[in-house]
Amino acid sequence: MVALLLTLFLSYLFGSIPAGVLVARTYGVDIRKVGSGNIGATNVLRTLGPGPALVVAFFDVFKGGIAVLIARALGIEGALLGGVALAAVLGHNYSVFLGFRGGKGVATSFGTLLFLDPPLALWTMPIGLSVMLLTRYVSAGSMTGGVAATVLALALGRPLWEVGTVLLLALLIFWTHRDNLKRLQDGTERRLGEKAEVRNA
Repeated sequence: MVALLLTLFLSYLFGSIPAGVLVARTYGVDIRKVGSGNIGATNVLRTLGPGPALVVAFFDVFKGGIAVLIARALGIEGALLGGVALAAVLGHNYSVFLGFRGGKGVATSFGTLLFLDPPLALWTMPIGLSVMLLTRYVSAGSMTGGVAATVLALALGRPLWEVGTVLLLALLIFWTHRDNLKRLQDGTERRLGEKAEVRNA
């Protein structure tokens, strides 16, 4: 039990590392004060370009995956492993280093899924990316990916604990994108490729 609680805490802590904030700071930019104010790769892309955005995306994916990888190395499986995945994503969304604020958890959710169930992640990715490229709305692709992952987990007969984990990750994505959903409905959502004004930190 102590090992499990420690793993959950470390997963949350590792998920809390705000790569977007740290990368943007090296450019003299406070990413929380430009564009959408989000710390994720999309806002970094709009603000600083593809290079920094790729670094942030890679780290955000990796920190979700490494939490699952470490937990498995410690013998944690099943629903407890799902808890580790959720802890990493909650760390990203509500970072202890940012006053319990954070990003929207898409890349970190994908990272946990990629290590939790690689085939499911690789089936889900092209669906989300296709919607994103066709609509040029990152938020639409993200939410579609969440729905697709849940449907695929059910269709592929994944264990109940995994379906529940994927569903909770999808619900978190919808929750963190609630403002985006409203902007999509209003026709005011930013499209992929739009630039954000940069202000130095």
